[in-house]
Amino acid sequence: MDAPSLYAGVEQDQLMQHADKYLANYGTKFNKDIIVGSRGLYVFTADGRKILDFTSGQMSCLLGHGNPEIVEVIRAHASELDHLFSGMISPPVISLGRRLCSLLPPGLDKAFFLSTGGESNEAAIKMAKVYTGKFEIVALGGSWHGVTAQALGAQYHYGRKGHGPSVPGMHMLPQPSAYRSPFRHADGSYDWKTELDYGWNLIDHASVGSLAACIVECIQSSAGMHVLPPGYLAALKEHCHKRGMLLIVDEAQTGVGRCGDLMAIVHEGVTPDILTLSKTLGNGLPLSAVVTSDRIDKICAERDYCFYTTHVNDPLPAAVGDKVLEIVVRDNMVERSRSMGIRLQDGLRRLQSRYGVIGDVRGRGLMAGVEIVADRATKEPALELAQKIGMRAYELGVWANLSSHSSFGGTFRIAPPISVTEEELSAGLAILEQAFAETPGTQPLY
Repeated sequence: MDAPSLYAGVEQDQLMQHADKYLANYGTKFNKDIIVGSRGLYVFTADGRKILDFTSGQMSCLLGHGNPEIVEVIRAHASELDHLFSGMISPPVISLGRRLCSLLPPGLDKAFFLSTGGESNEAAIKMAKVYTGKFEIVALGGSWHGVTAQALGAQYHYGRKGHGPSVPGMHMLPQPSAYRSPFRHADGSYDWKTELDYGWNLIDHASVGSLAACIVECIQSSAGMHVLPPGYLAALKEHCHKRGMLLIVDEAQTGVGRCGDLMAIVHEGVTPDILTLSKTLGNGLPLSAVVTSDRIDKICAERDYCFYTTHVNDPLPAAVGDKVLEIVVRDNMVERSRSMGIRLQDGLRRLQSRYGVIGDVRGRGLMAGVEIVADRATKEPALELAQKIGMRAYELGVWANLSSHSSFGGTFRIAPPISVTEEELSAGLAILEQAFAETPGTQPLY
């Protein structure tokens, strides 16, 4: 595959000097390479290297970079129907609303569309507050819901410090980590129910009597790909409704087939009061959704709920989201994600059987976490070693994002596009194994 020609021949060193001089910090270090192109499952560097993108960009390019059908939708709408006054609606917005809601369980009946995942979670939290007339919000330890005020207030591992008080009324449940939780049955298995009940008991004592909603991810990606245990989401919904709260499920990364079901809530058999989508819905374009019931929508409208933004229900990104859903359903991409996910998980567990530094492999479908530890018995993190493995994998041609902050636990987050082929998946796994083999300290077992 030849590299795209849009930025062929640029001078990388000079561009990096300009980046250092003119681009401000927003919370992460820049990768060492300038990326000049992307196509399919690959990104291309200015110095001519081709890198297999095992994170779908920022976990977003569900169908790969430059999907021809999506490119054509963007071209057509950029030319003829791009952006409108926020009170105007257009065919692609109506079509996306119809298609999305018809694919979801009853009780998720109406949708509107925004730009980012943080924006959709901000809107969902505000909706819950307006509907219930209460203000306290519960979230899970290790959660990531965005960087706007209320979304950040419900985010418990990174980005909370250095800017004064959070939004009032935020509470945290213990992170549901089957690998590291101290809550155990006598046989050593994870006792998530006792942990969850214990957490709610603490919140009941801390609450001022105004619990409005709980927001949750079915797989905590940014925290290190922790999957909610079977039954957890149903128990969480029961806790919420017993207290007159709404349940919000954030499917920024798990939605639209990523995990082997159209939505992760389908796998759990639980319908939330509000569902938020982003990332995968727009295949890399800024598009998010808030979906709720007829009743919640009606009552919020009566109470003057407002989330009127410049890009609400914009036609161009809505047309892309509509095409993404069309392709996923038409081409049986959910079933493909499920079967390819089994291959991915099996391949990573084979790696775990060969290298003692891999403490845990977890995930579902094409969404996996590989946690690196210094010792399997103590589960002591090995962040520096993990960084060396990740750097070697990148040098060999695979980008697998390492959650290197201490609150993430040193976990590789792997989420290739669901359009990945068997050959591409096998090639990526082989490169990862080579990176483990060539990095000192990975504790080969045979």
